[in-house]
Amino acid sequence: MKSTLAILVVAATTLLSTTVSAFSAETPRREFFSKVGKAAVVVPFVAAGPSSVYGLEIVVPEQSTSYEFPSDWGLTFSYADDAAKVRAHMMVATALAKGSDRMEDFGKNMKKEMTDFVSYYRRFPKVAGKPSFSTLYTAINVLAGHYTSYGYKYPLPEKRRKRLYQEYAEIAKSLKRGR
Repeated sequence: MKSTLAILVVAATTLLSTTVSAFSAETPRREFFSKVGKAAVVVPFVAAGPSSVYGLEIVVPEQSTSYEFPSDWGLTFSYADDAAKVRAHMMVATALAKGSDRMEDFGKNMKKEMTDFVSYYRRFPKVAGKPSFSTLYTAINVLAGHYTSYGYKYPLPEKRRKRLYQEYAEIAKSLKRGR
C-alpha cells in the first residue's frame, strides 16, 4: 500500500509540475483542471487516507453503557494536564451508548468543562497556536454541537464517532510531543 501510495504521489507531482509550468497566471481554471484531470483531487485524499492518522488505522470501540463517572471535573490551569483530561473525558462521552447511567449529568459536566477549557486557553497565543489545541478545539466544537442539537441523552452517530476518535489520536500524538 505504501509503495502504491508513493508511486501515485510521484506520478501526480510530476503530472502537476509539468502541467502547471505550461500555464500562465491568466489560464482559466476549467482549462487547467481539464488538462490536469483527477490527479489534483485524488492525490490529497489518498495521501491523507480516509481513516488513518499518520499511517495508523483508527479503531472505533463499541458504544457501552458501563463506565466510571469521573470525579475530576474542572481545570487545573496546566495546559498539558487539562488537555489530556478533557480529551479523556471526551473519549468517555463519545463511547457512551443510549441508556447509559447518568448520561445526562455526564453530558452537562462535559459541556461545562469543554466551554471552560476553550474560554480559558484560547486567550494565550502560545497555547492557541499549538496543533493539539486547534485539534482539540475542533473536537470540542463537534461534541458541543451534538449536545446542542440532540441533547445529552442521545449517543453520537457512528460517522461522527469515527472522526472524533481520529482527532483524539492526533491530539494524543501532539500532546506526547509537547505540541
